Amino acid sequence: MARPYRLQAEDTLYHIISRGNDRKKIFLKERDYLKFLENLEIARDRYAFHLYAYVLMTNHVHLLLETTAPNISQIMQNINSSYTTYFNIKHKKSGHLFQGRYKSIVVDKDAYLLELTRYIHLNPVRAKMVRSPSDYPWSSWSEYIAKRPKKPLISWGKLTRYIKYSPVGYKRFVLDSDYDHYSFSQKPYAGFILGQARFIKDTLNILKDQIQSNETSFAKELSSHYTMHDVIELYGQNHNIDPQNLFHAKGKRSFDKKLVIYLIKRLTSHTNADIGKEFNLSFSAVSKASKSIESLVAQNKKMRTRISRIVSSFKV
Repeated sequence: MARPYRLQAEDTLYHIISRGNDRKKIFLKERDYLKFLENLEIARDRYAFHLYAYVLMTNHVHLLLETTAPNISQIMQNINSSYTTYFNIKHKKSGHLFQGRYKSIVVDKDAYLLELTRYIHLNPVRAKMVRSPSDYPWSSWSEYIAKRPKKPLISWGKLTRYIKYSPVGYKRFVLDSDYDHYSFSQKPYAGFILGQARFIKDTLNILKDQIQSNETSFAKELSSHYTMHDVIELYGQNHNIDPQNLFHAKGKRSFDKKLVIYLIKRLTSHTNADIGKEFNLSFSAVSKASKSIESLVAQNKKMRTRISRIVSSFKV
């Protein structure tokens, strides 16, 4: 079955749910939670999205964020792949950490933003991990009801344009509610749009236009967003290879190294000099590695199919 197309839009509110593979734990130590938040902050600064709420559970993550560019796939690819690389190295593991596809719900911010912050902050309560969201340290709850840190993760300037807010009032809004036993009862339309009828119709029209226009090829789309390290991490994930091993690959893995170099040249704007510096190779060695794969692609139909599948797999 083909994967459903994701709406890639600017100024769009998404509720993201990213689960561990086979629902396994994605956080084992306190340092893991801190590292994920560090990566989240880096991604926020890099992609300029607005973060409104989050909670890190033991085997999944909820994020409520608004894009400023049509790049939700790049945002989530960056967050999940960078954390996977850290986790596998730190805990001496390999392979996929997150379930194949994160869930993204496009949200009508006027109707549901405030309610979703409550839903997210009550996740640990609903899971019976704590009695109150104040007892759970790995969410944005403390930013909402306590003194804000000097560099908050939550985009308060933007958030307070949408909702009326005070720490006392928000705490009462969350804790004094008998909210269907702390669950969110509203179901998304078609599984990925949460909003009023007009919002749903408008979103479906935008999605239809986006699919039909398809003004640029996928490779061009990737080249405008992906970096060398994105390609290395994605290749490692998709082939169950520690990305760090690709830098010094020998023997059978040397082909993977050449293939990654080829993909970097095809899908990013990095030069031979950039790639050579990263892989500790000369300019000519990088060129030779890339051309060897180009030759195979030109001569071998199976190789062309393999490259096409790899590129397609990079799309979240």
